[in-house]
Amino acid sequence: MMKKKSIPASKPFLILFLCQMISALDVPLDLSQPPTITHQSPKDYIVDPRENIVIQCEAKGKPPPSFSWTRNGTHFDIDKDAQVTMKPNSGTLVINIMNGGKAEAYEGVYQCTARNERGAAISNNIVIRPSRSPLWTKEKLEPHQVREGDSLVLHCRPPVGLPPPIIFWMDNAFQRLPQSERVSQGLNGDLYFSNVQPEDTREDYICYARFNHTQTIQQKQPISVKVFSLDSLNDTIAANLSDTDIYGAKPVTERQPVLLTPTGSTSTKVELRGNVLLLECIAAGLPTPVIRWIKEGGELPANRTFFENFKKTLKIIDVSEADSGNYKCIARNTLGSVHHVISVTVKAAPYWITAPRNLVLSPGEDGTLICRANGNPKPSISWLANGVPIAIAPEDPSRKVDGDTIIFSHVQERSSAVYQCNASNEYGYLLANAFVNVLAEPPRILTPANKLYQVIADSPALLDCAYFGSPKPEIEWFKGVKGSILRGNEYVFHDNGTLEIPVAQKDSTGTYTCVARNELGKIQNEVHLEIKDPTMIIKQPEYKVVQRYGQVSFECIIKHDSTLLPTVIWLKDNDELPDDERFLVGKDNLTIMNVTDKDDGTYTCIVNTTLDSVSASAVLTVVARPNPPFDLELTGQLERSIELSWIPGDENNSPITHFVIEYEDGLHEPGVWHYQTEVPGTQTTVQLKLSPYVNYSFRVVAVNKIGRSQPSEPSEQYLTKSASPDENPANVQGIGSEPDNLVITWESLKGFQSNGPGLQYKVSWRQKDVDDEWTSVIVANVSKYIVSGTPTFVPYEIKVQALNDLGYAPEPSEVIGHSGEDLPMVAPGNVQVHVINSTLAKVHWDPVPLKTVRGHLQGYKVYYWKVQSLSRRSRRHVEKKILTFRGNKTFGMLPGLEPYSSYKLNVRVVNGKGEGPASPDKVFKTPEGVPSSPSYLKITNPTLDSLTLEWGSPTHPNGVLTSYILKFQPINNTHELGPLVEIRIPANESSLILKNLNYSTRYKFYFNAQTSVGSGSQITEEAVTIMDEVQPLYPRIRNVTTAAAETYANISWEYEGPDHANFYVEYGVAGSKEDWKKEIVNGSRSFFVLKGLTPGTAYKVRVGAEGLSGFRSSEDVFETGPAMASRQVDIATQGWFIGLMCAVALLILILLIVCFIRRNKGGKYPVKEKEDAHADPEIQPMKEDDGTFGEYRSLESDAEDHKPLKKGSRTPSDRTVKKEDSDDSLVDYGEGVNGQFNEDGSFIGQYSGKKEKEPAEGNESSEAPSPVNAMNSFV
Repeated sequence: MMKKKSIPASKPFLILFLCQMISALDVPLDLSQPPTITHQSPKDYIVDPRENIVIQCEAKGKPPPSFSWTRNGTHFDIDKDAQVTMKPNSGTLVINIMNGGKAEAYEGVYQCTARNERGAAISNNIVIRPSRSPLWTKEKLEPHQVREGDSLVLHCRPPVGLPPPIIFWMDNAFQRLPQSERVSQGLNGDLYFSNVQPEDTREDYICYARFNHTQTIQQKQPISVKVFSLDSLNDTIAANLSDTDIYGAKPVTERQPVLLTPTGSTSTKVELRGNVLLLECIAAGLPTPVIRWIKEGGELPANRTFFENFKKTLKIIDVSEADSGNYKCIARNTLGSVHHVISVTVKAAPYWITAPRNLVLSPGEDGTLICRANGNPKPSISWLANGVPIAIAPEDPSRKVDGDTIIFSHVQERSSAVYQCNASNEYGYLLANAFVNVLAEPPRILTPANKLYQVIADSPALLDCAYFGSPKPEIEWFKGVKGSILRGNEYVFHDNGTLEIPVAQKDSTGTYTCVARNELGKIQNEVHLEIKDPTMIIKQPEYKVVQRYGQVSFECIIKHDSTLLPTVIWLKDNDELPDDERFLVGKDNLTIMNVTDKDDGTYTCIVNTTLDSVSASAVLTVVARPNPPFDLELTGQLERSIELSWIPGDENNSPITHFVIEYEDGLHEPGVWHYQTEVPGTQTTVQLKLSPYVNYSFRVVAVNKIGRSQPSEPSEQYLTKSASPDENPANVQGIGSEPDNLVITWESLKGFQSNGPGLQYKVSWRQKDVDDEWTSVIVANVSKYIVSGTPTFVPYEIKVQALNDLGYAPEPSEVIGHSGEDLPMVAPGNVQVHVINSTLAKVHWDPVPLKTVRGHLQGYKVYYWKVQSLSRRSRRHVEKKILTFRGNKTFGMLPGLEPYSSYKLNVRVVNGKGEGPASPDKVFKTPEGVPSSPSYLKITNPTLDSLTLEWGSPTHPNGVLTSYILKFQPINNTHELGPLVEIRIPANESSLILKNLNYSTRYKFYFNAQTSVGSGSQITEEAVTIMDEVQPLYPRIRNVTTAAAETYANISWEYEGPDHANFYVEYGVAGSKEDWKKEIVNGSRSFFVLKGLTPGTAYKVRVGAEGLSGFRSSEDVFETGPAMASRQVDIATQGWFIGLMCAVALLILILLIVCFIRRNKGGKYPVKEKEDAHADPEIQPMKEDDGTFGEYRSLESDAEDHKPLKKGSRTPSDRTVKKEDSDDSLVDYGEGVNGQFNEDGSFIGQYSGKKEKEPAEGNESSEAPSPVNAMNSFV
């Protein structure tokens, strides 16, 4: 919501114009003129008797006037009274009261006369009266003893003062007595009680009268009021009442209205025009009457009518004769009504229609003075000349009196005089002075020369040309110094000489000349006009809604004339902004921080310049969570229901959407509040359902779009009667925890569900399908009961019934449970395996008889594991895998098998207790598959026309390798590929020398292995033949070799080139697209140890030199885990090494013997500790990164997998453990993920893995440590 208001730019000029019209005939003070009264005291002048009396009388004239006074119609000689002085050059009297004078001695009617040689002006009759504030007369006030419900009037009757005092009622603590529709003060100062209540009893009803002129307050004696009823009637009061009064008294009864003031049915009221009309009606009655006002035969005047004193007073301001008429007040309550008619007559003291105005004439001219007034009754008009009734004033042949008009003809200089017009009736008089001044003067222009006027475009421009002359000059306007005379409808020429341009435009800018001429002369004056652009608010403040404690900004962006300096002020509700640092006024905005409720209102931006003013307003609405409801009340209490009502709190400018009702059970859960219900925001009552044996308290929360209010104060408590339970426990179940028991469980009833004290449960059970009686027990404070000695896994009928001291709940429904399960007795039979391909097989089995399951059939588990790879003929640490098939399925799929391998499996049935016995192991084999890529490809020994290729066999041959396929092609400088050459290499080869190649040519090689099934994935490499056999022009690194252990590898190389090269090693997982990792080599060494590698992983590596752009070696590939065969000399076959190892072994043996002897001397020790100290490292469990996925799990415990090596354990010197063969994944087949088979043969199961040790076969059960790696470990 936005309001905009613009203050017209012409307003100041219009005001100035009116002033000029009034003063247009003012005579310059340097010219002769009769006196004019400029200031005088009011007609009715009440003075403070303690201060000096100042009676003002100021006048002007040429020559300066002299002053004289009359008192009570006779000359007042101030020279004879030492207490009275007259101010110099003034007629103002000062009567010295403070130095011993008494104000009462100077009461009277005073009139001032100002006189010079051209006439005499007189003031009004000024009535001087000292103010009076007399004391209250002492009186004995009897206490008021009133029956409850009766009316009462406490009279004030203040002393008569001048002016009348202001009346108010207070107590002896100087606190205003509260007033209401029932108790209020009348216009006469009395205190009216429409009906009294017990709380009106008090002894300090005090009426005060404040006299403003003397600044004094007078106090009446306190009045005592005692309100009684028959119930509280004491002996003293009873003694003062007759038997009839006592026995005829009734309880407080309602009464229809009776008027306390005014009395009777009609009254009259006279008020003067222009005054404030006050009409009053105060009524007694019970209930308290309500007052209503009407005007018979008309409407109450709009905009001038106000109701005061709880509508008991009708106030009409600025009354006129049209307000005369009959006004009716109506007092009404539920028992009836009463009315009173006040006939109002509006009279009028005289008021001007046309007051006489000063007249300036030149000799021989004619003129008139007009004096017209009105009033009720019609005033009489009388004339005076120089303060003397015109009938006895000196005659003037040029003057003729015609009622309210004096006509002057062919005046001469002696005709100058001051005339007084007096209009009077019974309600007052008017006196006006107007002079006739006969002068002969050439024109004068009173407006300053070259005055600059600045006006806003499209608003009126008023150019002054104030003048004087006698006879009256004629005025003409010209634009420019030599412009033509201005005429036409676009200009307005005023009698005071002002030129008005109603709508000034930019082209109105310029110089304007006014010319004044009469028969005695001519004069001209120039003024200048500038037109300015209007001030505008181009971005007005907008309606804003903000949450309490938020922040809000109002914008007020303005555009204005560049020559005007604007000022911007902000108002709140048309008043100054609060003096609060939260209000930040910027150049073009107002920001309010941390908004509170009191910031709600209308904000106005006002832009002022010296010429115009514009404003724009916007409303700020502050919203917040509602205030909490209050006055909670419980009604209509029944055993199972109650009505709750409340009064909503302030919604804080956001409507309440709903109320939430919560309850507290003070008997069972004190301090805990629960949700009961909710109702729409327009509803303030609700019928609530109750439960027996609950001590209820309720509270209400109001909710609007902003949030929830604080909870209301709790209601009173309400305790419902006890009853038998209405409901039984829920979620009754029967499940055995052992093969010979039945565990019955249920959800206990909450406190409020018990319906009474002594809550218990009757638990009943019997075996299903057997003609047994129910067995029952009654328990309390538990939610479980165990039945022992049951058969294994048989159905039972179960029920649990609630009861308390008052009885049982309704009969509960029965549920079926089972006694405890035991492990299945038999294994599935007829297990068959159908191999589908090299990685997938399907298994079938016959279901077991349900009676042998001895529990809920949950499904079947298939255990399977790889026995050996048919290509390597080696055994390894076996991991058993498990697939679970839910329900009564008899087949499933085994995914993720390794090609060309031998597997075993068995099947077991599963119930809630566990697994049954396993079926006999079934052996099956998978066919060959395609091999993985060769483990590495290295290209070395480049010459002019040859390259040497070396490779490693595939990590996973997946069958019998038949051959290798090598493809290569040249790459030119633009990276274009040449013809592709293919070579088939026997499977038993591990190197090849390619000859007859082009010198200085880059080649790209593609290398893969084959089985009878097909080709495996390929590995690629690039290499370059050299230009000549001489020392290379550029540095190079060649013969990069690796020796790998479990978690690290030793990299060495040969370097040809400048000294002091800074080498680095880059490595990454073979076949990965991830970025190379880089390690810096310290110094100029030609070897480096890569640490922190993952066991059983193939890596690629290359060596480069810093600062040699694009220069690095070819890639080498190695695998951690089993040590790779080294091309270096086998140090284990050297004699010196064998001798060294023998010496070391001998020393160790001697040390062991010494230790053994010392231990025997020291006492016994546990054999287990000794065995642990020499444990075989091959049987220590070790976690391998074996490539298993998804939900595979080891059947060995996690504790075993993560158990640290025991004291004295050791690992092989190369720190390697043989890597498992299988890397296949079963993620896509497990239950709980997106399986890839359907119900018709589908595998839906979960899988897990189990590691097992199998007997070592031959010498492949373990690997000897590599002596090379042993040496590398010392690097």
